[in-house]
Amino acid sequence: MSPFICFATLLSSVVWGVNGINKEEENGRFLTCSITEQHRQDLSNQQLTRIPPDLSPSTQYLDLSNNNITRVNDKDLAALPDLCILELHHNPLEYISPTAFLNNSKLEVLNISYSLLKAIPDLSFPALRVLDVSSNLYGSYALGSSFKNMEFLFSLALGSPYATAVNYTDFAPVQNIPLRHLSLGYGEGLQSYESGSFTQIPSLRKVTLIMPFCERVSMFQDILKDLQRTQLESLVLVKFLPRYCNISSDPFEGLKGLRSLTNITFVDTWFNSSVLYMFLQNLYSSPIQVTAFLNITYNEDTEELHLDCDSGKHAIKLKAIILDGILHYQMRYPKFSINVTCYSQLTYMKFSGSGMNISPCNLMSSLPSLEVLDVSNNLLTYNGFWWHGCSYTNIFPALKQLNLSKNRFKKLCFISQKTQQMRALETLDLSSNSIELEGQCSWPSHLTNLILSNNNLGNSVFSYLSPHFRSLDLSKTGISVLTKDMLSSLPNLTHLFLSSNGLQVLPADLWAPSVEVLHVDHNAISVISQDSLKGLPGLKELKAGHEPFSCKCDSYWFVTTLDKRLLPDWPSQYTCSYPPELYGMLLEEYQPGRVACEPWIQAAIAILVTLAVVLLLSLTFYACDGAWYLKMLWVWIRVKRRSSQETERLANASFHYHAFISYSQHDSNWVDKQLAPNMEKAGFSLCIHERDFVPGDWIIDNIINCVESSYKTLFVLSQSFIQSEWCNYELFFAQHRALSIQQDSLVFILLEPIPADSLPRKFMKLRTLLRQQTYLEWPKEERKQQVFWASLKRMLQEGNKHMVMKQAAVGIADLMSDLVID
Repeated sequence: MSPFICFATLLSSVVWGVNGINKEEENGRFLTCSITEQHRQDLSNQQLTRIPPDLSPSTQYLDLSNNNITRVNDKDLAALPDLCILELHHNPLEYISPTAFLNNSKLEVLNISYSLLKAIPDLSFPALRVLDVSSNLYGSYALGSSFKNMEFLFSLALGSPYATAVNYTDFAPVQNIPLRHLSLGYGEGLQSYESGSFTQIPSLRKVTLIMPFCERVSMFQDILKDLQRTQLESLVLVKFLPRYCNISSDPFEGLKGLRSLTNITFVDTWFNSSVLYMFLQNLYSSPIQVTAFLNITYNEDTEELHLDCDSGKHAIKLKAIILDGILHYQMRYPKFSINVTCYSQLTYMKFSGSGMNISPCNLMSSLPSLEVLDVSNNLLTYNGFWWHGCSYTNIFPALKQLNLSKNRFKKLCFISQKTQQMRALETLDLSSNSIELEGQCSWPSHLTNLILSNNNLGNSVFSYLSPHFRSLDLSKTGISVLTKDMLSSLPNLTHLFLSSNGLQVLPADLWAPSVEVLHVDHNAISVISQDSLKGLPGLKELKAGHEPFSCKCDSYWFVTTLDKRLLPDWPSQYTCSYPPELYGMLLEEYQPGRVACEPWIQAAIAILVTLAVVLLLSLTFYACDGAWYLKMLWVWIRVKRRSSQETERLANASFHYHAFISYSQHDSNWVDKQLAPNMEKAGFSLCIHERDFVPGDWIIDNIINCVESSYKTLFVLSQSFIQSEWCNYELFFAQHRALSIQQDSLVFILLEPIPADSLPRKFMKLRTLLRQQTYLEWPKEERKQQVFWASLKRMLQEGNKHMVMKQAAVGIADLMSDLVID
């Protein structure tokens, strides 16, 4: 026989909470409905007195718990044909109409526990899988005939302080349905149990008994005997023994006959050392593989507990021991003598919530098959776990996962060196300690998963990590920045958890091709851009909810393009925080305009608009003789350049000609034979381009010089004049001179009638002048021609020639000055 190993442990006097069974997770595996977030309605804790009538018809999950609802009437739920899960627990519910669920054929989970029902509802639920009517006020556990038709029911919870007996026929209606889990009891003891009652449910796999058996050990043995005729795999005993209970007979003897039983759990139970001894002695010869003690009170009524087994006689199958939450009144170390060979197949051990400050290291470290050790939520330090009193002949030879969370460990690098001795260790949990970063860490290459969450570490933590890590949890560690260099030191990292830190941005130069899972939720990131994720090509899951997202164009790619299958918490955890008018809006409801947010579309539109404007201007330019205007602009620029040089000359200038004659070449016969002879004979000096233009000068310069050297400009208007390009130049310059210097410097002679509207559009001001100013018409009658010549001569008379010339010179100088200023 292997030697016994004695160990001691200090237990605190703190009561730890019960680790209850997660019913939703357990039952969810058997449900057929798939519930999406938008089809869930949570109306719990709303002080409702009735079921609201305006519920969405597409509701699948409805939570009405913790309200003041007293009745469920026949029409209350009729408008919810897709309802799958209904939570009505913790209501003063007294009445349920027999037809209340007639239209809810898809209902699979109904929880009406903690109500005031005085009878177990006898209703029709064709698809029901989970029914919880525990903690009500009915007086009997007898099930109604409707339960015969619940062919999918696999979980049933019953319990009432007034139901004190279990009769043989109570469960007969469920005899032929595949009921797997039965929870029975309210916490009060049964007065009677009729033998054979549980045999009515042969399909049972799990039984939860919420009742004490301190004074009714024989009743418990009868129950165990009946359960031997079922397929029971798991037995949960809640409040099995009340405080200060002392029993002499062995209540666990029937465990040996439960050949299919693999799990037994004690919750909220008082244990004496003598009772514990009886349980363990039966455990050794039973098929039980998992034993759990949750929120127990331990009392020693023996000096030392010897836990021995005959390993040669019994093949002990125990693989997991869970102790979570232990209250111990005696202020001394309880003593145990344990034969390690009794636990040679043990692979999982949890010793949590006990106040332990020194670990039974020689025992736990010597277990040959132990793969998972959880000593979380204790008072351990590195001196208490690696206690100097331990010999460590075998240091966790098969341990793969070690949970040291919620203790008092500090020195990270010291721990890293100690893990070198654990040759199989893969996962280490140091969350919620007081970890300090100092020294140089030396991690073993086989340790690939590290959890450091809930420690104040900061950005420097990345300098103390191992390149061999594949999974790293740094949630809530005070990290404020994530850089490319930080991740480059972790080439094998596939899972990175950075939730609840102070990150404000994911940089665009991140490069971590091996990362598959990244959690950055509950940070201060307002924008996740496409560039930020380009360096994560292997990403399969991104959790980024509860961030202050900016609902502007910065988030356009994230909202419209990113594959939302990467986001396990989309869309409910993604809301807008900026701008203020969109605060609280779901990010999926934000619809940014593509044109406003896509630069390339804006550039394309700008180019098209520019081309359209250029085309329009070009057409307008062509239609409105733009080429001619450009030429005139160039001429005008030349005039402005000349103006500064002409100012001094004009001050003393005198005009060389009475008039400059502008006419079409087609009208030269009339000018040579009529106009020039008559006017020059009368003493007037005329400037005619054919004789007075300076040879060799540019035509435009000749026109400008002649107009400026003449007192008047006389235009011989005809259809040929309008068609002449050079006449148009002369008219343009003289027009601007007339409008800028004096209105009477222009004289118009119409050889033939020309309507004002037929003049080109470029001479809009000239049109106005023709409408407002008197002009001369060349008459065909000889008598009228005499009048014509007299009128023309009067228009060219200079009066005081010196004054007229002086005024004209000053006017031209002012014009040139204005042009230069413009």
